[in-house]
Formats: sequence, structure tokens, C-alpha cells
Amino acid sequence: MNRCRKKGRVSILVFRKWNRKHYSIFSTIKRIIIISVLAIVYFFSSPIKGLAAITQDTTETTREYKLDEIEVSAQRSPVLYSQVARIITIINSKEIEAAPAKSIQDLLEYVSGVDVRQRGAEGVQADVNIRGGTFDQTLILLNGINITDPQTGHHNLNIPVSINQVERIEILEGPAARIYGPNAFSGAINIVTKQNASNQLDAMFTGGSFGYIDGEVSGTFKTGRLSNSLAFSGKKSDGYIENTDFSNISGYYSNQLYLKSGKLNFQAGIMEKGFGANSFYTPKYPNQYEQIKSLVSSVKWESYSKIHLTPSVYWRRHQDRFELFRDNPPSWYTTHNYHLTNVLGGNLNSWFNWNFGKTAIGADIRSENIKSNVLGEPLDKPAEVPGENTFFTMGKTRNTFSGFLEHTYYSEKWSFSLGILGTYISESNNGIEVFPGIDIGYQINPITKIFTSYNTSLRMPTFTDLYYSGPTNIGNPALKPEYASTLEGGLKISTKVLQGHFIGFYRKGKDIIDWVKINSTDKWQPQNITELTGYGAEFRLQTDLSEFMGKFWPEKIEVNYLFNNLLKDDSGYISYYVLDYLKNKINISVSKEVITNLNLDLRISWQQREGTYTLFTNGSYGKEADYDPFWLIDGKINYQLKGFTFFVSATNILNTNYIDIGNVIQPGIWLKSGVSWHIEFR
Repeated sequence: MNRCRKKGRVSILVFRKWNRKHYSIFSTIKRIIIISVLAIVYFFSSPIKGLAAITQDTTETTREYKLDEIEVSAQRSPVLYSQVARIITIINSKEIEAAPAKSIQDLLEYVSGVDVRQRGAEGVQADVNIRGGTFDQTLILLNGINITDPQTGHHNLNIPVSINQVERIEILEGPAARIYGPNAFSGAINIVTKQNASNQLDAMFTGGSFGYIDGEVSGTFKTGRLSNSLAFSGKKSDGYIENTDFSNISGYYSNQLYLKSGKLNFQAGIMEKGFGANSFYTPKYPNQYEQIKSLVSSVKWESYSKIHLTPSVYWRRHQDRFELFRDNPPSWYTTHNYHLTNVLGGNLNSWFNWNFGKTAIGADIRSENIKSNVLGEPLDKPAEVPGENTFFTMGKTRNTFSGFLEHTYYSEKWSFSLGILGTYISESNNGIEVFPGIDIGYQINPITKIFTSYNTSLRMPTFTDLYYSGPTNIGNPALKPEYASTLEGGLKISTKVLQGHFIGFYRKGKDIIDWVKINSTDKWQPQNITELTGYGAEFRLQTDLSEFMGKFWPEKIEVNYLFNNLLKDDSGYISYYVLDYLKNKINISVSKEVITNLNLDLRISWQQREGTYTLFTNGSYGKEADYDPFWLIDGKINYQLKGFTFFVSATNILNTNYIDIGNVIQPGIWLKSGVSWHIEFR
């Protein structure tokens, strides 16, 4: 990857076409940084033209390269995608740009192993789970920082980052306690933001059905060794039915300081969101409303020494006001629910190479605190609610201390990763607990790899599980942690025109937490419902027909399928979450350049949900009803003209009437159109 001069011309590497594997092109590996440095050297060696848009030099020589060895965060130490002996799905920036999705929540719908149960449009509130787990069992990370909400998993995706700032999303399926710590129960999702190497400015505007407006401006600028990214975004809608309106504004800043000894990363984001929550938690009171404020910040250091050190500290603050009655409350309703959570954490990750592989060792500390007027234990002294004329009267704090050890070894054919997590949680009576795991892979030939893994995990109940009591719910302070172990195995295939995997998995759960009741008129209460067994299979195939059949054929056709089945002892309970899961899910996507610069992306999904919900009609609950399977079709057209991209998208093109969560109506066809603008400058 050297730059050379021939008769006054500069030959540089320009990446025109990627391998179209289902993972991101850019990541944090050093070789990518080197590419960026070479590009910057080239730009600064060219004549200075001031603050003008950079256009492609027609004299440059272009070459095509395939970046197969991409670094992902699927282990405690850096690992290449080709070495991972587990299923990790990566949605890259090209797929994000092409997809007919305007939120991270909608984007995750296109992954077969992920179940996104939305209560409203545009991700105003969505519960995400993996392989039949619950929304509280999925760990969420932002640039590797754990931002999972201890109050409830309903808030996990309240992230101050818009979809346009996302470089890639990594989805690790199955338990990941030894990698990410407690609460990575059924899987983990890592959202990685863009940190562009060049100075640039972007703007976007979208308008659509139901009074939808979405606008964003972002930029990247370099000052010496410091690279800065800043973005502001906002969107709103009048709602697709009564009391489904929303507004969302956010700001996000990140930087990277490059030094000889390492790299310092900083990020900070803030978001404020309000939305009509029609029947979100109970259809008995459809006039609900919720207002949230979220702040995330972290500092992380990555050293370049032989013993690599990666310490980080972070803070997440989340404030929530829930109104059971948005207006005209009855006389018995005296106050809203107010919550404020603060999560402080720090960790030290270190790893080094030696003759027998790569060893990682480290520790994590995490403190979770809540103040509320309904959750926790009585405070010694009431605390004022920020911005409100009322007080917090309840609260709770718990602390988690974890240590880990992991070793990996790779040969020409074999890959091994063995790790263990030891953890102590202040509110658990079990003392120090240990969670081991092992991944093994074998490369049969250049295109086929088989693998197997065994991993374990735990999850502490949320503060809502423990303490929430309301008109239709009652908490359970006696809840214990839940545990799971998973065995899986399968194969991966990677050729020039075909990539994919097939996997089977088996999970054994103990003391699984679910909100249950005996009769339809009872209140929901969380219980540890003894054992829960799950098994299933998943496959993905992706092909580029244009590679061997000509330009007429689509550049990408992808088929994903998930089968999942859960079994438990017959306890007579009606389940609210655990036994309401996706049993079958099919995702099909097709991408095609119709004419030069005009691209079409089509997404087709079929979902069959197991479980039932209690019908609510004419102001009262009735019988139990099954979830009906349904088809969804989304599509998007992009047209690129110099620095502009014009687009039109449609979701639920068939105008399907469907339900993700009992009695909560989902929107029909939703049209959006807009334009984005991109410029690079010196």
C-alpha cells in the first residue's frame, strides 16, 4: 500500500468496490488508520485550493481491494472477523445508507436473530431482544461502552445518536458475560459511530406522512492530532393515530486524539424525547405520555505498547417522567411517575501477545443508582426532581465488581478462545460467581469453517422488576438473578459470490424472570419461573449475482431465517414477555443499481410470534388471543448527483395491520422523501 510517482502523476489506492460481506468495512484497526494517513498525505501534497470541495483527480490510478480481515469486538482482546468462532452480524455504513430505515430500532428489524417489539413509530420506544430473550436480557453498548439502563430495558435504546452517525452495528448472538460482563444474557449490540478521517460537512432533511419532519447537520474537522465530530438532529411527527405524536432532539460530540503512545477517545451526547404513549403499558389508559432526557459520556485510552492497556470511565444519566394521563386525569390520580438513574463505571482491559497466543486480563466496576417516587426503598431525605415541582422519595444503589481472564490461540486451521468472568453484585446473596466460556473453530478449507461454543451468563433484575407497582402491575423485591448457559455450533461459508452461515443453538435457563399472572383480571408480577429451555437454528445466505451473471442482476440478494422454540414447565401462568417470542422470522433483502447512480433497496419480512395477549375491547379485558403472523415490505430509492443524494422510502408498503405487543396498533404505510448533502474540504 505504497504511494508512488510516475511522470508527475500520483498513484493512490481508492476503494471502489467492497466484498459485500455482512460486516463493516471500516473499523478501528491500525491498517485502516494507515490508509487514512496515506490519503491525508496525498491531499496535503497536492496544490492548496482553499476551502473547496475535493473532487476526484482524473489522473489517479484506481485499484480494487477486498478487506476481508476486519477487526470486531467479539472478544476481550481485538479479533478479526474471520477468526471469530461465533455468530456476529455486522450492519455496515453502506447498508445503513441504503436501508429504508430512519432509526436504529427500525434497522435492527432487518436482522433475523433480533426481535424488535415497537410500541410506536421511529423507535420512540422499542424493546430489543436476541434469540427469544427478553428486552432486559440484551446488553447495549455505544462504542464499546455499556449504556444499558438499570431501571428498565424499555430505555436501553434511548441513545443520543441518529442513524446517520452510525458507522456500523455489531450484533453478538448468545451469552456474552465473559466478554461484556453481567446482563449480556442473550446477546449484545455494539453501536459504533463514525469518526471520519477527512474534514467534511453533511446535512439532511426528510419529510413524510403524518406530519413527519427530520433534519440533521453534522461535521468532522481535524486540528493537528485531534479529530472532532459534531452532530445535531431533530425529528417530529403528528402521529399515525391519536396520541402517537413525538418529538426528538439530540446532540453528539466525539473526538480522537492520536499520540505516539496511543489514542484517546472521548464522546458525549444528550437527547430529549417526548411522545404520546397510546396504550404502551396498558390499553386501559390510552392517554399516556412519556418524556425522557438522556446523557452519555465516556473517556477511553488505547495504548500502542506491547502490553496493550485500554482503561475507560463512563457516565450515563437518564431522567424519565411517565404520565398515565396526559390530560384530564381522574380525581384519584395525584402524581406522575418520576425516575432518575445515574450509572458510573470504569474498566481496565489489557492484553498481550506471546508464543502461545494472546492473553487478556482486566476488571470492571459499575455503580447503578436510581431516585424515584415509585421505585426503590424510602430515602432518608426527599430529593428534588430536576426541572419539576415535586420530590423523589424512593431510591436504591447497587454495585458490580468483575474480573476477567481470556486466552486465545490461532493456528493455520484452528482457533480457540477460552475465558472466565468472576463477578460480585452488592444486592445479590450469592457472593462471587464465576461464568466460563469457550469458542472453537476449524477451517476445513479456504471457504468453509466449522465452529462450536459454550457460554454462560447472568442478569440481575431491573429496578422496575423489583419495585414497580401500579394500576396493572406489582413489583417483587424478592427476585433472584437469572442464569443461562448456551451451546451452539455451525458452519460459515465465504466465497467470491456467496457468503453465509448455518447454526444450531441450545439454551438452558434457570430462575428466568417474567411478568406473569394466573387470571386475566390479576395484576402482572415478576417471578423467577424456574427453568426455561430454548433451542433453534438460524441461517444466512448472501450472494452477488452481478459478479458472475452480469450487471443486469442485483448486486446483493440476502436471505435470513430464524427458528426458535422455548419450553417451560406447565405452571399455569399467563406470560407477558418470556413466552411471547418470535418462533419464525424470515428476512429477504435485494439491492440493485437500476441505472447509473440510481439504487433500489427492497426488504421483505415475515414474522410468526408465539404466545398470546389479553384482548382489550369496549373498555375491558377479554379472552386470550394468539398473535397473527404477518408480512412486511419496505423499500427505498436513492439517487446520487455529485454531493447530493435524493431519496424516497416507504415502510409497510402492503399497509399490513399487525401487532408487535398486545393491543398496541402499529402504523400502516408510511412514505418519506428527502435529500442529503455531503462536502469534503481542506
